[in-house]
Amino acid sequence: MPNSTPARRAVLGAFGASLVAGLSACAAPESTAPETTTPELSPASASASPEVPGPNGALSVGGEVPPSYSAAPTPTPTATKRIRRTFIPDYQLPPIVGGLAPVITKIETKHPVVFLTIDDGNIKTPESVRLMTDYDYPASLFLTRDTIADNPAFFNAFKAQGSLVENHTVTHNINMVRQWGYQQQLNDIVGMQDYAFQHYGRRPTLFRPPGGAYSNVMRQAVAAAGMKAIITWEAKANAGKMDYQVGNSLRPGDIVLMHFRAEFAADFAAFRAAQLAAGLEVVLLEDFLGVA
Repeated sequence: MPNSTPARRAVLGAFGASLVAGLSACAAPESTAPETTTPELSPASASASPEVPGPNGALSVGGEVPPSYSAAPTPTPTATKRIRRTFIPDYQLPPIVGGLAPVITKIETKHPVVFLTIDDGNIKTPESVRLMTDYDYPASLFLTRDTIADNPAFFNAFKAQGSLVENHTVTHNINMVRQWGYQQQLNDIVGMQDYAFQHYGRRPTLFRPPGGAYSNVMRQAVAAAGMKAIITWEAKANAGKMDYQVGNSLRPGDIVLMHFRAEFAADFAAFRAAQLAAGLEVVLLEDFLGVA
């Protein structure tokens, strides 16, 4: 078979070349499209919810009309911790003129802020401390000596979370402006000043009249007791809903009234829902007024 050898060699050579070409093709990198990536969102490109401040009591014994309230539905708030911001006040506390303390019902401000105030101190529950602490809400606590005397130390927990104790008299006599003269009103007010200092180490700078009624005699007594202003309100959280004297939602600069009552949690939820819906920040009234 000598004549077939060259032909066999030619066939084997062709087969080998074909095999090498196939192996080379398998080893070559695949052709791919250019890689695409999704850029990370920068703070500027992330769309944040804008602050949208929205729309939002006392009776002077000289002819002012008692407040009327309109009820508003209460949305369900979500339980998330706030990040507190700092605002440079654009409101100046009016001075004492002619021996009369000013009366403040609402703070005129362009900042998206709201002020929480809580009165009396009758019902003392760990839940109220927990809610104020968990949500980091500072408040002005207008306490009455006769309602807190059974456990004044309870309110130290509120001091620790950033709230301040203010003056709501010794006896909470809602008729004091009609029944008492200057000296008796002064004694009742000063009695709470001394009690607050004894138990909380600070003399109150703000006063809230029992029931909201005030007169020039009371304004004189408040100033003589060393306080800077009488604080009333135009919105309140009550019976698990928000009540407003003006509009149907909270407005920037509103002073909101609450109470230490059995329904504290429901009132707190109503206030928080209204505050979030209005895009407002809860700040301490005393800080904003410069009287902390």
